[in-house]
Amino acid sequence: MSLAINTTTPEGLVLAADSRQSYRNRKGMARIGSDNASKVFELNQRIGAAVTGLAFLPEEGVQKNISKFIEQFKQGPKAAGLDVKEAAEALHQLFDKKYDWRKRLEAVPEQVKKDLAKQGLELLEMENEKHFVKFKFKDKQGNEKHGTAGVDQISILVAGYNKDGSHEVYTVLIPGKVEKKRDSRERDKEYGASWLGQMDVVSRIVLGFDGRIGNIKFVQEATKKYSQQEINKQLRNLEYSIQWGTMTLQDAIDFCVLMIQTTSAIQRFSDGIAADPGAVPGVGGPVDVAVITPDKGFVWVTKKNLKVGDNEIDLDKIPDLPASTSKEQDE
Repeated sequence: MSLAINTTTPEGLVLAADSRQSYRNRKGMARIGSDNASKVFELNQRIGAAVTGLAFLPEEGVQKNISKFIEQFKQGPKAAGLDVKEAAEALHQLFDKKYDWRKRLEAVPEQVKKDLAKQGLELLEMENEKHFVKFKFKDKQGNEKHGTAGVDQISILVAGYNKDGSHEVYTVLIPGKVEKKRDSRERDKEYGASWLGQMDVVSRIVLGFDGRIGNIKFVQEATKKYSQQEINKQLRNLEYSIQWGTMTLQDAIDFCVLMIQTTSAIQRFSDGIAADPGAVPGVGGPVDVAVITPDKGFVWVTKKNLKVGDNEIDLDKIPDLPASTSKEQDE
């Protein structure tokens, strides 16, 4: 699943992600496939992206890494001239087309029924939403509970500078939508942090709670009494007061790395939460970090390289092979 973080400061933007890649085998069990996957990408000289979620998509009958499609995208003729919003929308269009999530979503209701029946639970109600399925069921004590189910998601953070010098950050969800998170031209949206993937630890640290708080009974009862907006407003009182607008670029790097490493450490010692036991330790491996500044553009701070023992090769520093000409191909 992984964890990707962006922090936006007056000095520039940071993109960071871990390197773990997990998958489900034929028995449906979660497995760690690699701790060397690439999750941070340069889209053009002004824009970067960080990816979490579904790791592979089929193409021509062969499973291919998500990173392969992004590398192909950045080599396209229009990539160099894209602004941030255009890049986010283009990535959404690309993966929405390549990922057959609609077909997969059609199978979810039947799978929910099977899973509840297997646990001896009674299904009360089910409703299909655009990107997921909502359902109600009774637990073994007779309590009514709510649940949601869906397909694996591709989640992308897109951050950088536009040609006019303004900066923006977007989240791209497939299935889902493109949502603006930061914009230097909008008051109170200039600076801050955003994260995608296995974000429960960083949410607990910064916000004071994680999204599963909505599954707790007294919170559900409070939601019936008060509006969801009021509940969210009260919970935001737990958020740490962090001065994103005065943060230096180095501080932003330290913050991103700390959140990823802390998530990895907590996952090492835990297995979900009491209200939702069982979790995939999906965050691990080296942390790749890139910064994007108005004057230097996209710059790697740290990026894992190919190596054997102490011998290391940075492929980015090796010139590409010359493109073959038609004459050479004919010969």
